[in-house]
Amino acid sequence: MFKTKKAGLLTKIVVFVLMAYAIFALWNLNSRIAHAKDEVTSLKEQVEMQTQQNAELSDAIKNSDDPEHRKDIARQKLGLLEPGEKVFYITD
Repeated sequence: MFKTKKAGLLTKIVVFVLMAYAIFALWNLNSRIAHAKDEVTSLKEQVEMQTQQNAELSDAIKNSDDPEHRKDIARQKLGLLEPGEKVFYITD
């Protein structure tokens, strides 16, 4: 029959160190994966917001020839009025 040797102390220490390193490496990899998932979620939200903003700007470009759209912009952003219009400011 075959004779088996008992593992020496040095072999046990080496195996323990390798196992500890493997556990640490897996833990580090897991934390990096979690961080990457958070970053992906954040970037998806940014893409969605940018897509919405692009759609709004595209709509504004398509409607730029509309006289009513121009009047709305003049009133809201520039504070202009048509002849004969009056602005009333209500203060408490």
